[in-house]
Amino acid sequence: MSVAGVGEFGLIDRVTARLSYGSTVLLGPGDDAAVVAAPDARVVASTDVLVEGRHFRRDWSGAYDIGRRAAAANLADVVAMGATPTALLVALCVPADLSTGWVEELADGLGAEAASVGASVVGGDMSASPTLTIAVTALGDLAGRPPVTRAGARPGDLVALAGRTGYAAAGYTVLSRGFRTPRLLVEAYRRPEVPYPAGPLAARLGATAMIDVSDGLLADLGHVAKASGVAVDIDRDAFEVPPQMRDAAQALGVDPYTWLLAGGDDHALAATFPPATALPEGWRAIGRVAEGSGVTVDGSPFDGPAGWDHFR
Repeated sequence: MSVAGVGEFGLIDRVTARLSYGSTVLLGPGDDAAVVAAPDARVVASTDVLVEGRHFRRDWSGAYDIGRRAAAANLADVVAMGATPTALLVALCVPADLSTGWVEELADGLGAEAASVGASVVGGDMSASPTLTIAVTALGDLAGRPPVTRAGARPGDLVALAGRTGYAAAGYTVLSRGFRTPRLLVEAYRRPEVPYPAGPLAARLGATAMIDVSDGLLADLGHVAKASGVAVDIDRDAFEVPPQMRDAAQALGVDPYTWLLAGGDDHALAATFPPATALPEGWRAIGRVAEGSGVTVDGSPFDGPAGWDHFR
């Protein structure tokens, strides 16, 4: 059945019936607004939008994976501030002939990704649109800590990474060339593996700056460098090319370091730490902060785009 067949409120009933709620949700869907506990008395908030044809394709990914990916993009922003996610709000604009089953699977994916970090989908809005669009707002709690911003990196700091880079970009390239393997890379594009616990852990360890790697490591570290008024140098040897990525790069005629250093959508976390910090499990050193400006690789400018730009 299409969404037009069940109508707006029938579709809302179908979606909300599939959701579950964590302990931070004091009032869920059904009223004009939800009520979410904010023990810290401050709320971290972030919004991302996914547009069909620009950020995802239904012939490349199922609804469940698209839901998880949409949630992950926002939840990663919250943990990159050192916060713990608490809730998601979702605005969904869909073509009238879209099946209700597709929307229900999307809701399952959104709910599952939120639940993986103890958060809940607590409300949103729906409308008809010729272009399928998913806008998600994530909320989070700082647990009494100051937020970790992009502006605190200092010369001498370590640059460290939690999670992986390049896998989703490689998967995107594979799919765009009409292939469906290697599965490892394709699945990384469809559903990122975000190192959620690493964000609050970095905050507790005294990270001086942090960012979600959504547009490409070099591009996103460029935001840190600019906000902090410093230079960042990345060690290329800190990145090992996994076998399946190496084979795909050779077959497709791509330099794999373009994926590793400039590919987005894996939602790894990049952070800077004071130089004497003993990095915990899950974090690895990839470079240094210095005086100056911009981002370099082994002391030289990177030869190629540094990452994704939504308007180019």
